[in-house]
Amino acid sequence: MKNQPFFKRMGFALQGISAASRMESSFRLQCLAALMVTIVLCWVRPPLIWWAMLLLNCGMVLAAELLNTALEHLIDHLHPSLHPSIKIAKDCAAGAVLLLSLTAICVFVAFLLENVAR
Repeated sequence: MKNQPFFKRMGFALQGISAASRMESSFRLQCLAALMVTIVLCWVRPPLIWWAMLLLNCGMVLAAELLNTALEHLIDHLHPSLHPSIKIAKDCAAGAVLLLSLTAICVFVAFLLENVAR
């Protein structure tokens, strides 16, 4: 798939997002959270720096969720049986998503405290 035209590569990316949306409830939940953040941003109309920080956080969480999904599917395909090293790899990927999600929540709470709770 190397050296494909841009729109073909973009199609592959959209297929990956679509697959994660169909198969992963956590990805759908994160998408819903990102939508809710966007709605709050449209409602409050904060300074652009808040838009940048919150949307960047949403993008990072969704990207981490996609990478976690990719890693899990690859590992399950290559080595379907349980193994301690595989468990560590999957747990670390899930931990990365959790860590980004928690920091995104902290940034959102800071946003709410500064922009809504005045």
